[in-house]
Amino acid sequence: MRDVLGHFASGVVVVTATGPDGPLGFTCQSFASLSLEPPLVSFAPARTSSTWPRIREAGAFCVNVLAEDQEALSVGFARSGVDKFAGVDWWPGPDDAPLIGGACAWIGCTLWREYDGGDHTIVVGQVHDLAADASRSPLLFHRGGYGLARPDDCSQEENG
Repeated sequence: MRDVLGHFASGVVVVTATGPDGPLGFTCQSFASLSLEPPLVSFAPARTSSTWPRIREAGAFCVNVLAEDQEALSVGFARSGVDKFAGVDWWPGPDDAPLIGGACAWIGCTLWREYDGGDHTIVVGQVHDLAADASRSPLLFHRGGYGLARPDDCSQEENG
């Protein structure tokens, strides 16, 4: 399943919030726009995430859409047990959720709903504020790596 679904390219985001002990964040590639009215987005952290429960407690969070040159941030925010914000350019945004410098876009949200998603939790956030930098291109994840495969990398057999 992972191999086949890996053929679907996705953007990469870092979901951030401020907890009692400081900034929190984790990398997520299962992010999507969900509704325009009301304005909603969704993402799906793993049930094993130790960061999502702490962001849930904050109630407000920011979805930072990483830019193509921010692969190192994606990798860094995917780690556990380290100071994920060490050396990261960021500042407090709406509801004090960290905005990551250089991101293509950010979406400030409050928790709207959560749903069972098997080994993940489906989180729905209500959008309250957002902005984008049209001069930045997004970081993409495709077939287990960052960036996109060239069209000639896909064989006829894979295309079915």
